Amino acid sequence: MIELIDTTSSRIAAEFVRARTRAGSPAMGMVMTLIIVTPEEDASEAMKAAQRASREHPSRVLGVILGDGRGAPQVNAQVGSGDGWGGETALIRLKGEVVRHAESVVLPLLLPDSPVAIWWPTTAPADPAADPLGALARRRITDSAAVTRGKSTAMLNQCKVYAPGNTDLSWTRLTPWRALLAAALDQHPLKVTGASVTAERISPSADLLVAWLADRLKVEVTRHSSDGPGITDVSLETKEGPITISRADGRLATFSSPDRPDRPVALKRREVPALLAEELRRLDEDDVYASTAKRLVALRKSS
Repeated sequence: MIELIDTTSSRIAAEFVRARTRAGSPAMGMVMTLIIVTPEEDASEAMKAAQRASREHPSRVLGVILGDGRGAPQVNAQVGSGDGWGGETALIRLKGEVVRHAESVVLPLLLPDSPVAIWWPTTAPADPAADPLGALARRRITDSAAVTRGKSTAMLNQCKVYAPGNTDLSWTRLTPWRALLAAALDQHPLKVTGASVTAERISPSADLLVAWLADRLKVEVTRHSSDGPGITDVSLETKEGPITISRADGRLATFSSPDRPDRPVALKRREVPALLAEELRRLDEDDVYASTAKRLVALRKSS
């Protein structure tokens, strides 16, 4: 990593070229630009997660740490490539007035003719699509489960301001659950008359799962609390009996269905790098998430 103090976007771009040359690969083989907007205290973990995801998605990763906006304007950066990265990276620290114009620093560093994704590992803007940095991206990734304040309403707030390209890792965490539930109904093509979701009291993923089931099955879905971890039980009521997936330990679930023996199913809680890699595989609009977000807002209004 090369340290650049009181630098500019053009100098950072030039250092990218020099870093590739030093690594012996002057040609670019990256598929996208990933912007990470993170507080200083979360930067290390966020960049590690992006590093692991970059092995599947070689990218130019731009970590952006926004200062408090006080003092003289300054741009500092650490630039490098290789060393476990699938592409190249810059961790950029902004200070002073330039904090309010972060997009002017980031825009010249975007890879030409390539998609842009942005990720807020913790607290995200109230409206990601309207944020100056968020407006640069085709895919805007938040994580309502990781916010430091207002966690109980963070998912609802993101759903209220949904725009094409928005997504949340709380939704990504549901991929295995949704796949299992869909497979269960394929095996038992029965009419579902009701459903329930049991999870930790504050669980954005559980709230989204309730909305998804209500939207897809057109039934009332009740929400119950448990000690977790995460979602612990989902039950679908049918005339032949309940179809249930229970996961008490966050690793192994039990699949129960009418007239069939219980069977274990792997359902491990996934780490952030795997969630991020999944989201970067699809950069177009997620229509199912869009419908689920709309239904969650409607459910909260009617409750």
